[in-house]
Amino acid sequence: MTVANTEPTSATFEVATRHGQQVAVHVSGSGNPVVLLNGLARPMASWSAFTPVLGERMIVSFDAPGVGASKTPKLPLSMQALSDVVADVLDAVGVARADVVGFSHGGAIAQQFAFSSPERVRRLALLSTSCGRGATPGPGKKLWATTIDQRNPRRWGLARTVGALWQVAAVANWSSIPLLGSISAPTLVVCGEYDRIVPPTNSHLLAARIPNAVISVVPAGHDLQRPDVANPVAMRVLRFLDGPVAEDVAVDDDAGLSPCW
Repeated sequence: MTVANTEPTSATFEVATRHGQQVAVHVSGSGNPVVLLNGLARPMASWSAFTPVLGERMIVSFDAPGVGASKTPKLPLSMQALSDVVADVLDAVGVARADVVGFSHGGAIAQQFAFSSPERVRRLALLSTSCGRGATPGPGKKLWATTIDQRNPRRWGLARTVGALWQVAAVANWSSIPLLGSISAPTLVVCGEYDRIVPPTNSHLLAARIPNAVISVVPAGHDLQRPDVANPVAMRVLRFLDGPVAEDVAVDDDAGLSPCW
């Protein structure tokens, strides 16, 4: 049963993790909890166009180690260690079980967390992500320019290069392929039809291997957090999280986004 916080909250604070990291955490709202896992080199502010759609929910977000207001580790953390950070954050805010939404690199962490801590994941939404090793790659230069290259700062400021490289190192030797069949949470996989960084083939692979998964392909590129894209994608995710069964996502919504199976 999902643990719901009934008192309105809005706070930013630090949480000490079991691996010795201090991470910046933000909690807002009340109701059924959802934890948001950020993309490569992106701070929790990257969800600013997405979260207003989530309505009456307790929203938990945090800066991964090496990103935003969280200090950079001396050495890269493994994907399991990054999954442990999610558990430690949920422990700190008193949430036993939550819906989990992960974008890009955060989607990879979400897969690991859903495998490692299945009892803590009610429903899972994977946006613009892949299985890691074994995935169909996009152009490497495009990825660098989009996330790390300091000549191309993101909307939330310049990426911290070492922190981003540590995140790349974590996923470089990791694959979720052996894990996918064991993910028990109902899962929504969303990808952009024109995504060149994580081609849609990767999302189809995830949806095919995760039991109880559905896939929705939207007319967009990789960045499903862009203000002009985030709102309809968030509507799709919200309907999936709140619906009685995963198949409800197959119905067209008012934004005109139709799933592709």
